[in-house]
Amino acid sequence: MDLTPPDPTPELTWHDLHHSDLGVDDLYDVLALRNRVFVVEQDCCYQDIDGLDLVADTRHLLARASSGSALAQVRGGAGVQSVVGYARLLAPAAGEAGAPARIGRVIVSAEARGQALGRRLMERALASCATHWPDAGVELSAQAHLRAFYASLGFEPVSDVYDEDGIPHVDMRLTP
Repeated sequence: MDLTPPDPTPELTWHDLHHSDLGVDDLYDVLALRNRVFVVEQDCCYQDIDGLDLVADTRHLLARASSGSALAQVRGGAGVQSVVGYARLLAPAAGEAGAPARIGRVIVSAEARGQALGRRLMERALASCATHWPDAGVELSAQAHLRAFYASLGFEPVSDVYDEDGIPHVDMRLTP
């Protein structure tokens, strides 16, 4: 059963991919966006490639803007769609009873901000988790300044604020 909400933005194409279905261009575009925002824009020198992108049942949720849209950052000429939104979905840890799915690396490109893309991205991420891991809870590590945004989606803090690579974070869990 597909729980994915419809998207009111026709210039976006959504892709919910198992890591084994990621093409080279997909992976390049995802890593380029993560580097542009998490490392350069947020001035945070950290190891983004952490070994979790291509393991187990990791999924990648991509929002691509068509090359003709105002959101697109054209990388390769006509017909190329740029990744403007992304989330990584980690499967529950195998062998751990009650282990949650984890949503991470949630990102919206600078060009696409202010259009509720982050909310649509998270709604799709939650729908994907419900489809692929229906019996698992969902957790994430949020940048602390986004706590209210995630709370509006049903998440509650389950930790105190802590420092991760120089940025305040808080662990949050989706409440049933």
